Amino acid sequence: MADAEVRRRLAATWGTGAGLWDRLTTVDHKIVGRRYILTAFLFLGLAGLSAVAMRLQLARPESRLIGPDLYNQLFTMHGTTMMFLFAVPVMEAFGVYLVPLMLGTRNIAFPRLNAFSYWVYLFGGLMIWFAFMLNVGADAGWFAYVPLAGPEYSPGKRVDFWAQMITFTEVSAQAVAVEIIVTTLKQRAPGMSLDRIPLFVWSMLVTSVMICLAMPAVMLASTFLIMDRLIGTQFFNPAEGGQPLLWQHLFWFFGHPEVYIIFLPATGMVSQIVVAFSRRPAFGYLALVLALVSVGFLSFGLWVHHMFATGLPQLGASFFTASSMLIGIPNGLQIFCWIATLWTGRPVFATPLLFVLGFFFIFVAGGLSGLMLASVPLDFQLHDSYFVVAHFHYVLIGGAVFPLLGAIYYWFPKITGRMMSERAGRWHFALAFLGFNLAFFPMHVLGLQGMPRRVYTYLPETGWGSLNLLVSFGALLFALSFVVLAANAVAAVRRGALAGPNPWGVGTLEWATGSPPPAYNFERIPVVTHREPLWAERESLPVVVGLAVDDREVVATSPVEAKASLREMSPEPSIWPLLSAIATTIAFIGSIFTPWAVVWGGAIVAVALIGWFWPKGSREDER
Repeated sequence: MADAEVRRRLAATWGTGAGLWDRLTTVDHKIVGRRYILTAFLFLGLAGLSAVAMRLQLARPESRLIGPDLYNQLFTMHGTTMMFLFAVPVMEAFGVYLVPLMLGTRNIAFPRLNAFSYWVYLFGGLMIWFAFMLNVGADAGWFAYVPLAGPEYSPGKRVDFWAQMITFTEVSAQAVAVEIIVTTLKQRAPGMSLDRIPLFVWSMLVTSVMICLAMPAVMLASTFLIMDRLIGTQFFNPAEGGQPLLWQHLFWFFGHPEVYIIFLPATGMVSQIVVAFSRRPAFGYLALVLALVSVGFLSFGLWVHHMFATGLPQLGASFFTASSMLIGIPNGLQIFCWIATLWTGRPVFATPLLFVLGFFFIFVAGGLSGLMLASVPLDFQLHDSYFVVAHFHYVLIGGAVFPLLGAIYYWFPKITGRMMSERAGRWHFALAFLGFNLAFFPMHVLGLQGMPRRVYTYLPETGWGSLNLLVSFGALLFALSFVVLAANAVAAVRRGALAGPNPWGVGTLEWATGSPPPAYNFERIPVVTHREPLWAERESLPVVVGLAVDDREVVATSPVEAKASLREMSPEPSIWPLLSAIATTIAFIGSIFTPWAVVWGGAIVAVALIGWFWPKGSREDER
């Protein structure tokens, strides 16, 4: 069959039409991934606006720009949005888009579940922001410590919306994690053994396992909280035998791995960018993989260092101090491997690599302040001060957002088919790096001077006014850098230079197809013989033959050596994932107001799921 005819029939089989129905029913991982990315950046914009409002309030002492009630809602919405609606979803979104392409398959595993997870994420995020606009915004902090978040100190529905949104969006995160694990273990291109998997995919695999282990803890905690508030259970009420510290243990058992759930995909992005712009394979590939696994494992032994001030036995404090410092070893190992790759390569200092270099500086600084907070005596002194705020912004923004920004410039040509402006990218980096350090470095000093976090104003006599003004100026500069990014992206989509299939000359499989990729990803499924297949097979990749072009067939492979084992059918588009998400949303929102919504909402969800899984004949059955 001629190549043109193969492409035509594959496009008819895997393509998504332009109509509204087609868009609502699509299960194409690229379309879902783009939606995830755009939605996550929409929520980033909302979180950024709330941060700017807070910094304007704190720019001078005794400011009356924002009252305490609105301020509490803003800092809760900022933290909640950044952690639950942006940081984790955007990393998973890149995984949804890129992992199938980097593994050489035609769609993600469980594509209908993938579509369902996006709708759940979207509805959950909209739910809490609509509540905020109706002055029912959560106001107990993104950590929602009880008893402050309990029924006695937080009456009304604010915390109820927060708790349901947390449970809701984590359902989405769990679903994506399962999809990525199965895709990585069962749908790799033949020949892509474990030691040939791209480092970004390794990072997503480790992250997905962590999500499956950590996220249930916060879902359990938020479910206990809303049950205490709505139906009178007493999980956290000490007067009735409950335990407030149970909340902190459950929350931080999720909360500290969460930092690495955000950080590890970013390290995968850094590895791909460093290799691409060093023009050589990664130095210490095995060490980088082992470091990823080690960080994922050790991150579950850190949560109690958030609770040093609650009064721990000395043995427990010593154990969690040691584990908190131990995690610096694999993180340091990764940085040495990246530097060695750059050192022995021929680096090209394009915009993606500039953001990686910025990441090196900021993340190392954040890691050092983290070692300080891992020390019990210092933690007692700095607990709940602005030093902590500075530390976690250095770690989270330096460790995740800077690599993410580099990844946007790196994969933008693949996703859109257009190149972003290099000059605007350099301006973006300069503004972001300068603005970030002006905004957050002085917070270390403010913390050492005793400024507490979570306050909406302060007195002039404290002497904190000048540094707070500098912090606010830096925050505005940092926000401006994102305006440059948005303008650059919009201009590139409209009139950017055409990218071509592989504009950076990279060796991984996502660059073996068109930019943007066709609906079927690959005309023929590639066979992998090297860790950087496009560098090893410069003329043409070996491919799998015999797959149907009129059916949605994918190749299933063995988990370790990636030997082709059978052909599997990938599900077709369906409206049921959207209807199931709507039914789940109705049940969750209704349960905020009446427990009976769980019963009636469950019935609606059951109907939707029956429609989803109703047996349907296939072409193979007919044959």
